Formats: sequence, C-alpha cells, structure tokens
Amino acid sequence: MDGEVIHSCIPARLDRLPWSRWHWLIVTGLGITWILDGLEVTLAGTLGGVLKQALHMSDSQVGQSATFYLSGAVIGALGFGWATDRLGRKKLFTITLLVYLLATAATALSWNFFSYSAFRFVTGLGIGGEYAAINSAIDELIPARLRGRIDLVINSTYWLGAAFGAGVTVILLNHNIVNQNIAWRFAFGIGVILGIGILFLRRFVPESPRWLVIHGHNDEAEKIVGDVEKKIASQTRKDLPSPGEDAVDIHTRHHTSLKEIWGAMMGENRPRSLLALTLMVAQAFFYNAIFFTYALVLERFYNIPPTMAGYYIFPFALGNVLGPVLIGHLFDSVGRKKMIALTYALSGILLAITGFLFAHNVLTAVTQTICWTAIFFIASSAASAAYLTVSEIFPLEVRAMAISIFYAIGTLIGGVAAPSLFGALIQTGSRTNLLWGYLGAAALMVLAALTELSLGVAAERQSLEKISKPLSAEG
Repeated sequence: MDGEVIHSCIPARLDRLPWSRWHWLIVTGLGITWILDGLEVTLAGTLGGVLKQALHMSDSQVGQSATFYLSGAVIGALGFGWATDRLGRKKLFTITLLVYLLATAATALSWNFFSYSAFRFVTGLGIGGEYAAINSAIDELIPARLRGRIDLVINSTYWLGAAFGAGVTVILLNHNIVNQNIAWRFAFGIGVILGIGILFLRRFVPESPRWLVIHGHNDEAEKIVGDVEKKIASQTRKDLPSPGEDAVDIHTRHHTSLKEIWGAMMGENRPRSLLALTLMVAQAFFYNAIFFTYALVLERFYNIPPTMAGYYIFPFALGNVLGPVLIGHLFDSVGRKKMIALTYALSGILLAITGFLFAHNVLTAVTQTICWTAIFFIASSAASAAYLTVSEIFPLEVRAMAISIFYAIGTLIGGVAAPSLFGALIQTGSRTNLLWGYLGAAALMVLAALTELSLGVAAERQSLEKISKPLSAEG
C-alpha cells in the first residue's frame, strides 16, 4: 500500500554480486533488442536501392520512410516509457516486442510507399518502447562497478544486427540465389524469426527488484534476489561478499504523477536534463544522418550498385561493435566525464575532416568506408554513453520516462529530420551541399563534448541510488 516504509538492502545486494551466468541471461534476453534495431535499420538502408524499384520510391521517399520509422520510435518511447514506470519493466518489454514482431511481419507484405511507411511507423513504435523498458531493466540489474562497460557493449550490439543485416542482404540481393522481386521481403522476415526466439528467452528474465520494492511488492523482490543469490553462490561455489550497510528507506507508491516527473527533471535536475538532451540530440543526428543514407551515398557518388552495398556496410558495422568492446572499460576506470567528452569531440572532428576529403573528391568507396569505420569506432562508444547517461542520472521512479523523453526529443530533433535532410542533399548530387550537412553533424558532437565537460556526472562505479536518490527515499 502507498506510504508503507520499507528498509531495503536490495540495491546493495544486487550491486555486490559477482558476474555470473544469470547476468549473461539478462544481457542476452534484454540486450538483443539492439540487434533487432540494428537489423531493421540496416535492412531499410541497404535495401534502399531495391525498394526504389520494387515499390517505385524516389531517393527522397527512401529518406522519408526512415523518418516514419523514427517518428514511430518517438511516439512509442513516450507512450511505452510512461507505462514502463507505472506497470513494470517486464510487462512492457514483452508488449513492445510483440508490437515489433507483428509490424515487421507486415512490412514484408508492403505493396507501395504508403503501406511500407505505415508498417515502418508501427515497427518504430515497438522499438521505441523497447529502449525505455530495456535500458531501465538492465541498469537496475547489473552491478554498479560494471554498469558502464556492460551498457556500452550492450548498446553496441545494435551493430551486430547491422553487420548481420549487411551479410544477409549480400546473399539475398544476389539475383543468382533469390528472385529480386521477393528478396527484400525475406530480409524483413528474418527479423520476425529472431524476435520469436527472444520472446521465449525473456520468459526467464525477472521484474526489476528495485521497481518492485518502490511499488510495494517487497516480498516478491526479496524472493527474486534471494533466488539469484543462491544460484550465483552455487555456480561460483564461494560465499557472496557482504552488501555492507548501504540500505535505503523507501516510501512505497503505486505511481508517480506527471507533475512529479516534471519536477524531478526540471527542478534540481535541470542541468542533468540539459546534458541528457544535448548528448541525445547530437548522437541521433550524427548517426541517422550517415547511416540511413549510407547506401544512397555509395550509389550516387561512387556508382556502387545497391546489391553491393552490404560489402561496404559490414566493416562499418564491425567497427561500431569493436569500439565499445575495446574501450568500454575506460568509462568505468578513467571515468564518465573524460571519456564521454573525448569520444564526442573526436567523432565530430574526424567527421569534419572526412567531409572535406569527400567534398574535394579525394576518397574512393573503399577509403570512404575506411574513414567512416574509424570515425564510428569512436562514435559508437559516444552514442552508447548517451543512453547510459540518461538511464543512470535520474531517480528510479522516472527512469524509463526520462529515457523515453530524451530519446524521443533527441530522435525527433536529431533523428527524424536527418534522414530526410540528407536524402534531399544527396538527391542534389552536390558534394558541397552534403559537406555542409556533415559539418553540422560534427558541430553538434563538439558542442555535446563541451556540455559533458561542464555538466557531466561522475557516475562510474556508483550505485544508482547514490547517483540520484529515489523520489520515495527517506532523508
């Protein structure tokens, strides 16, 4: 019931757990969402040239269809994010996955630009909702000392999906293997098959014990944590370390009002909100500007046929995966502020340099891909760190909503506009026009780096409750 005070050590008990097979289950069952998103975006981008022929779409309409997808993600994030904080993480990451599955299946049956865009919009609804539910659940289950690197690596799996999508399209767009009139439909069908497997795996992922305590379900939370402790102790055959004295007194509640959400984000946390907004807008514009139109740039300026685009996207995607895997641990050891500022600034500077080389026709399709791969080796960690930052600097009661709001605003400002804008710039056929777009994206990244240096939070190795005390906590 509302107002009951619970003295809980659950956060400390979860944070002190050694890494185990149970944590791998959480990472796999929840983190695979990013693989689906990467697959979706890559298929749409790589198949751009094929879709133009199959569904009679222009370059501009290919960009617009990406905008529909991102628009759906914005609305889905806001709606499902609010529901995630109110109804729980587990219910929502099941519902959002079902929405994704049905919409992706429908996408494979599209018959023209309008039907394709409508189905992409609904697919975006599911993926946008996933971001809020999944980021909340993962952060609340992963030990504090590992949260930075784990979050970054999980977010980078988006690019495993991208690499897989690129490989799939190389095979499906080979007219000697698959009829080109139906190859793109098979491509979207692959996402459905993967989603069904994930739906089964998520049955074994528990509700967040932190969420349960705040909403008055302390007995259920204690049972979940107790069972996990027994499993991990049995697996490691060692006594678990003491959780220490880090307990928190919680006033239970069943929901948090919109007024409280607004107060939590625009009151004492206003600087953090500005930081979150800047990081999310910059990385969204940066990524969506480049990746959604990658295949179109290759086709328009380097005469690479759509059937060959996957060969160039694969190394680009691989660089995005390797970045967080190889340098992600530095966000926990060197620190959040230094690493986030460094990766954002370097990404912007390198894109500006590459843009000038592109504008002066110095690059080939291969060297352009090498440059972009190097840039996004760094930018992948920066973008992942934006999601990490938003998910850990706000109180638990508004965490999913905060992720949703800043993901939505970032995507709306930086993501929805970027594909259409860059699609239009590409359609002009002018390298100079496209350079100005690249410079704009670079400037946003440098601005975000400066904002991080000024307003960033030293959240490395800190419990979520210490970074931002729950609204329902006493004292």
